[in-house]
Amino acid sequence: MYKHILIATDGSELANQAVAHGIALAKEHKAPVTVVTVTELWSAFDMARRAREGSSNPLGQYEAEAAASAKRVLDKAGQIATSQGVPCNLVHVPDQYPAEAIVATAKEKGCDLIVMASHGHRGADKILLGSRAYEVLTYSKVPVLIVR
Repeated sequence: MYKHILIATDGSELANQAVAHGIALAKEHKAPVTVVTVTELWSAFDMARRAREGSSNPLGQYEAEAAASAKRVLDKAGQIATSQGVPCNLVHVPDQYPAEAIVATAKEKGCDLIVMASHGHRGADKILLGSRAYEVLTYSKVPVLIVR
């Protein structure tokens, strides 16, 4: 049924459950996965704070931290996929709004299903569904599986 599954993760505990669920689904359907994590645009307020604290290159520091965090998140997902024998492509999208980047990556990679958690690091921004998940549901042209 599914030919290529996109799994979105931010590395949170619930997102890791969505990763495991998406990989199990991909294994069942003999489909490859693309795992994506998105690092948001830097905050000017955060950069100003870092500069006041003495950072000579706050933007560079943020980008290095974001890349290192994304690598940890993706490596963990990649290990799970490899252990299950599921072909896996790892994608880090820097400096984007998460929902937009998730939908764009699904389109770019030709995915026919998006799997993601109902809430991530930001917690319950909406009463029943996290704001990122809600936005992906709103903008996606392909089915979205929300893991609670």
